[in-house]
Amino acid sequence: MKALQRLIAILLLAVPSLAATPDMPKFRWENFTTANGLPDNHVFCVLVDGKRIWAGTEDGLAKFEDGTWTVIRPADGLAHRAVLGLAVDKRTGDIWAATMGGLSRVSAGRIDTYTQLNSGLSNDVVYSVSVLNDEVWTATAAGASRFNTKTGQWSLFNERNTPMYEIWTYNVTATPEKVYYAVWGGGVLEYDVKTERWKDYNDPDGETEVVVFKDQGLIHEITTSVSYVDKILWVATYFGDSRYDGRNWHNFLTKDSGLPSNFTNQVKAIDANRAWFSTDKGLAFYDGTNWAVYRPALENGAPEMLVRDASGKTTPVTVTSAPAHNYILGVDFQGDDIWVATAKGLSHGIRQK
Repeated sequence: MKALQRLIAILLLAVPSLAATPDMPKFRWENFTTANGLPDNHVFCVLVDGKRIWAGTEDGLAKFEDGTWTVIRPADGLAHRAVLGLAVDKRTGDIWAATMGGLSRVSAGRIDTYTQLNSGLSNDVVYSVSVLNDEVWTATAAGASRFNTKTGQWSLFNERNTPMYEIWTYNVTATPEKVYYAVWGGGVLEYDVKTERWKDYNDPDGETEVVVFKDQGLIHEITTSVSYVDKILWVATYFGDSRYDGRNWHNFLTKDSGLPSNFTNQVKAIDANRAWFSTDKGLAFYDGTNWAVYRPALENGAPEMLVRDASGKTTPVTVTSAPAHNYILGVDFQGDDIWVATAKGLSHGIRQK
């Protein structure tokens, strides 16, 4: 028995990847395109609503339920065919769609649309929407809006009543404590729900692409996505990503992390330590120490999964499937599974035990 144990130890030392590769989530991927019901292959966003999956595409809002796709377009009452963001009101089941031509609410088959002409919406180009109790927060090309569904009142936020010096708001996430905006070219804007006060976070280096002070603040002013979970703020930019715990910043770059690219479209946190990053060169997962990347290989398109440990060592993991494309725009979770919006299809990652 001792001789066998020594032999196993020798083999593990001879092949360190067998012993040292972190245990990261592994998926079997199934992909949806126009060939099997998706209205358009360019998927801007995805939303998990129980057993229903909603996909915002360049040609309509698509719902996947019981193996069947249903599509909602402007002819059905949708504000615009390009759907850029989605949110669900968990109390009512209403789906809110941010589009290139206004904000739409899908409620039990009825569609209500809000624009600059018939409401207090800041701008018809709506990039993102988030629901918090009776309030619907939107990020638009000309500032932020808040709609109270109970009173019907609208509130507008821009450079006049917030620290916002750029009004191109690109993403919003509303929580019971804080509401955060990713402001394109203007960093991050924070709204304290209790005090109703605004605060901004900016890159101490300015808008330069060169990182002078790596962990001294937000990595860059061009922010694309915000996620706030367990009192931790995660920020995606086109020049890296940031994590802020209320006192200290930690920034992630390809040169010193497992990010496949600094160009990040979305960050979505699971908890204080774990987050998913949607980049233009694949989907990345960070568990607080290790990284995993899922994509069709950049060289030949073959399914690829790479794991990077704390020491910086990268190990390939054998897989037989991958997301539809390596340009990832967003994710959402369905239990242990993950749904991924890409530039060439919608992907369902089925977690392998």
